[in-house]
Amino acid sequence: MTGYGTRDVARVLGCSPSQIRSYVRAGLLAPRRDPAGRYRFSFPDLVLLRTARGLAEARVPQRRIRRALRRLAQERPLDRGLSDLSIAAEGTRIVVRDGDACWDPQSGQTFLDFEPAETPTPVASCAREAPARDEGSPSADDWHRVADELEASSPDEARDAYERALALDPAHADAHVNLGRLLHEQGDVEGALAHYRAGLEARPSDATAAFNLGVALEDLGQLREALAAYERAMELDRSDADACFNAANLAERLQERALALAHWKEYRKLTRLGV
Repeated sequence: MTGYGTRDVARVLGCSPSQIRSYVRAGLLAPRRDPAGRYRFSFPDLVLLRTARGLAEARVPQRRIRRALRRLAQERPLDRGLSDLSIAAEGTRIVVRDGDACWDPQSGQTFLDFEPAETPTPVASCAREAPARDEGSPSADDWHRVADELEASSPDEARDAYERALALDPAHADAHVNLGRLLHEQGDVEGALAHYRAGLEARPSDATAAFNLGVALEDLGQLREALAAYERAMELDRSDADACFNAANLAERLQERALALAHWKEYRKLTRLGV
């Protein structure tokens, strides 16, 4: 059966299964059911539910959220034609922007898009929305896209989604690199290191994975290994001035003067060219 289960959606969005079911009962969306009678949500359903959650966090009344999003879903389904659509809370009012157009989805009233009295609180954008999957269960790429959408607002939920992607595809290079970066930012350098290595093993041409590996190794005091990782990043991306800079610094610290001079020379060349 296709789609996401209620518990999967609740975990990704950081809410309870009962909250998800309440939106179904309110008629906000109509997920299919599997042979056992359980709800199966599409990716557009997930986008709509995440929008509802964001509006609730912006203190928009639940009744207003349900009415506005139900009308929006009826008039402009979230699975097509919404590449420029964003939804924001302006005080307790919901404002939808689509290019130059700006309107209230509950009343249909169109606004002149002057500077608002209050800065809108953005809660959803469909610019990177993935297409709904019509066949098979959610893929590693689906979970990766969910994680990418959640990173800025909910890094812990994004981490869970990346882990789900890797459970389905242990060789998903992008998920490894992105999860490694999240762990690195949270102070788990050892955990980040493992994912950078796995990402580079899955995709040996990934200069970003090599560079990030160098940063993690340097943070752990493994300087020669870090230098080798930076040099690999330089080989993979000849325009990587940051890798040159870090490699030159490390070569100096390791008293590899000739090597440091070579890397500094390359760094000055790249920065002079504006790379």
